Amino acid sequence: MHQNLTVADHPLIQHKLALLRDNRMPTGEFRQILREISMLLGYEVTRDLETEEVQIETPLERMTARRISGKKLCLVSILRAGNGLLEGMLDLMPSARVAHIGLYRDPKTLVPIEYYFKTPEGMADRLAIVVDPMLATGNSAIAAVDRIKQVGAARIKFVCLLAAPEGVAAFAEAHPEVPLITAALDRELNDHGYILPGLGDAGDRMYGTK
Repeated sequence: MHQNLTVADHPLIQHKLALLRDNRMPTGEFRQILREISMLLGYEVTRDLETEEVQIETPLERMTARRISGKKLCLVSILRAGNGLLEGMLDLMPSARVAHIGLYRDPKTLVPIEYYFKTPEGMADRLAIVVDPMLATGNSAIAAVDRIKQVGAARIKFVCLLAAPEGVAAFAEAHPEVPLITAALDRELNDHGYILPGLGDAGDRMYGTK
């Protein structure tokens, strides 16, 4: 198993995840709760951001406070479902830069195929947080991290809602240095590459598509 795997077991995250798994959850509520969970996961993934001391004036006196240092981080969304996590994290980190990687999974081979890629400048100086609700086979996550490494990203984390053991193992083999944060490690993949027990196709449930 991935030595850098973190399962965020906060009670609020687990409660909201249980709501999302329920197949009776309407599309609008699904999006809202996913947004709430992603904000909570954002706290977990940013807990070790570097800070620096600054001098500020409160209404009463001058003091030394701490602020995040360095270049603004970059949230990297794997389209389309990654936007469900992206929105909540942007609520938490509104000044973050955003990159998009368009990948779709070939239904027969399960191999990811890229159709879009756009990042801000200076990726080598930013913490890149790659977001996608599901880490199933791991192929899309691996391809996304490969791609942002090509444009200079060196500090990378991957955040997902659910992970399968098969995907975690594949990701760990491909990118052993990249921390992986998830709300749950589920049992296994089925023959079609879906996570069990899972919550279905996250993108379809977010957008009401089939």
